[in-house]
Amino acid sequence: MTKTVTNIWRHPLKSHGREALDSVTMIAGQTMPGDRVWAVAHESSKADGSEWAPCANFTRGAKAPQLMAINAQLDDTSGVLTLSHPTRPDFSFDPEIPEQLQGFLDWEKPLTPAGRAASARIIRVPGRGMTDTDYPSVTLCNWASHRAVEAAMDQDLSPLRWRGNIWFDLGEAWVENGLVGKKIRIGKAVFLVREPVVRCLATTANPETGERDADTLKCLKENWGHQNFSVYAEVLTGGDIRLGDSVEVL
Repeated sequence: MTKTVTNIWRHPLKSHGREALDSVTMIAGQTMPGDRVWAVAHESSKADGSEWAPCANFTRGAKAPQLMAINAQLDDTSGVLTLSHPTRPDFSFDPEIPEQLQGFLDWEKPLTPAGRAASARIIRVPGRGMTDTDYPSVTLCNWASHRAVEAAMDQDLSPLRWRGNIWFDLGEAWVENGLVGKKIRIGKAVFLVREPVVRCLATTANPETGERDADTLKCLKENWGHQNFSVYAEVLTGGDIRLGDSVEVL
């Protein structure tokens, strides 16, 4: 099987926006560089930045669908993160500067439902991204599976609902699930496919509007007997990946 990379995305702020890339240099044992660098901990969170923590500790799209409509742009040189949303003015700040935290919290507050634990602080764990897995992972997505979900729902869906990192077309839906336990090469990097991604309510929200308008979870369960979409992979060998690079099973 030889396919090509069609999209590369990173998500600098966990579940708060995405950024398209033309190329990236993967590092063994790490997430995609610049991906999920920061996570927004809510006021009931026990996360303190000393180690990885489960997603329940953070403000996220599964509980606050409006967050799904945030786009992010990270300046790798300055560390400044610029966020945009259809109902909010653009906002730029450096998540590493404590004095700028309150400005972010004020900007985000209208996007989180009343009655839920409010966002309180930004967490960063040195040396790793705050993935949903307890190991640094990269999410690999298959266009054929996306088309199958669209067909079953009779509805156009933005691929951004799935918050994937690397997209390619395997030509047949759910073939990626058969890659679990196998090594694949994408560009110059080698990955071990670890497990399917079990999806949550975040995927029911439209990434352009932040409104829940598609029951993706019901569709997956009723048509295929699971709530999986895409797979988590671990970077075994670092290297450059560019749009158009080949994807090969080793």
